[in-house]
Amino acid sequence: MERHMAKRSPVRLGQAALQSLPEGISGPAYDRAALTPGIIHVGLGNFHRAHQAWYLHRLMQQGLAQDWAILGAGVRPYDADMRQKLLAQDCLTTLIELSPGSVAAEVIGPMVGYLPIEEGNGALIRAMCEPAIRIVSLTVTEGGYFLDPDGGGLDIGHPDIQHDANNPRRPRTVFGAIVAALAVRRDSGAGPFTVQSCDNLRGNGTVARQAVVSLARLSDPELAEWIDQRCSFPNSMVDCIVPATGAAEIALVQELGIADTAPVTHENYRQWVIEDDFCAGRPDWDKAGAVFTPAVHDYEAMKIRILNAGHQVLANAGELLSVETIADCMAHPLISALFRKVQHEEIVPGVAAVPEITPQAYVGLIEQRFSNPAIRDTVRRVAFDGSARHPGFVHPALRDALAAGGPVAGLSLVEALWARMCAGTREDGSEIAPNDPDWDNLTAAASDARSRPMAWLEQQHIYGNLIENDLFVSEFTRWLTMIWSQGSKAALRSYLGIEDNKWS
Repeated sequence: MERHMAKRSPVRLGQAALQSLPEGISGPAYDRAALTPGIIHVGLGNFHRAHQAWYLHRLMQQGLAQDWAILGAGVRPYDADMRQKLLAQDCLTTLIELSPGSVAAEVIGPMVGYLPIEEGNGALIRAMCEPAIRIVSLTVTEGGYFLDPDGGGLDIGHPDIQHDANNPRRPRTVFGAIVAALAVRRDSGAGPFTVQSCDNLRGNGTVARQAVVSLARLSDPELAEWIDQRCSFPNSMVDCIVPATGAAEIALVQELGIADTAPVTHENYRQWVIEDDFCAGRPDWDKAGAVFTPAVHDYEAMKIRILNAGHQVLANAGELLSVETIADCMAHPLISALFRKVQHEEIVPGVAAVPEITPQAYVGLIEQRFSNPAIRDTVRRVAFDGSARHPGFVHPALRDALAAGGPVAGLSLVEALWARMCAGTREDGSEIAPNDPDWDNLTAAASDARSRPMAWLEQQHIYGNLIENDLFVSEFTRWLTMIWSQGSKAALRSYLGIEDNKWS
């Protein structure tokens, strides 16, 4: 529906309200009472509801996938707040599509329950043991896979992984819960299920496989072999910009005529590319626009290198210069020029084309999407968890450029801007609130790096052997020294070759 001012009190979202939604806002045409769960989704935040759940809703609107409904789940105490909100509105969600110049909304309902969040994850394990559950999908963030920074495998020294290895029946992590459930399914004859990662990781299915199998091997090598041979872990590429929900989004959905405590805003673009590797069946997502292909890696490399790394190129500079949103960054002449130069000179040369689009054209598409002023995607959200996002998104492009003998001045500047941002203050003197699970250690390293830049690069769990590359170390040191002595704008102008009195 096009945006309009509601003429009556907002309808409180819930199953009973579906017959009285405001004019122009569609709801489920399917009988939600007849749906049966086939998927458990762990990490049920905004992105999942705007992306995977939306594709499933589209199938259900066609009368398909009625036995593939979603049960939500979480493994951390903070998931309880989302559970409470969604259960109070019968697990319905208002999706608000923000296009330049227009707003449209719909209510989706493929989710039919949200499992209790318990210490030891007993409810989650029991639900995953049900034979009807054939897919366990994940959006647990890039930092939720317990990656070893040295080799990229499972960090078996992490306290949570150690706990799960020693207490396999009362695990803390989602991977421990999956292992526990698969042990029961193997013994009961219920069989394997597919573990479907929907996180922004290169080879996300491969990463999920190594996490589950490696953890199982610590306590039950025979089970690990069974999982490796019988379960599926398809790789996928997911793409839709979904801002966090705050007061403005709550007010917007009320303006549209619905009282929804957990609405989701999103851009007018989605893409989902998936390997067709599902050991226990799957919904026909391709009938809702998803693409099944064995060439997922090319799509995900383009998206992660250009979109996700591009977010990091923008966000730290924006935070330092008190620019609030990604769209505002694209309207800032220095920050947007940084984005274009880094992309075309240092990232694009390492990205292969896919059938639909070249890397150069994809940069143009991302520029348009990032510039959408209707999407109030904050630099704070995008910059969150840089200790996972820089190694996952920026460093692969940096390593490729170094290996190819290409320029790395821009990517080195991006790292220096992040180091300066982690000092915890903007250049106007305002404080940057903690914005990383490892914030205390990052701020300590950033403080030390002000006088000794190598202190930042000595964070081995982030930079690994990049500290051994003389070119990168030299460029990073040059930029961080300039940022601290002359400011971020001076560093940006220097990189861009702009006179000091221009584009201030």
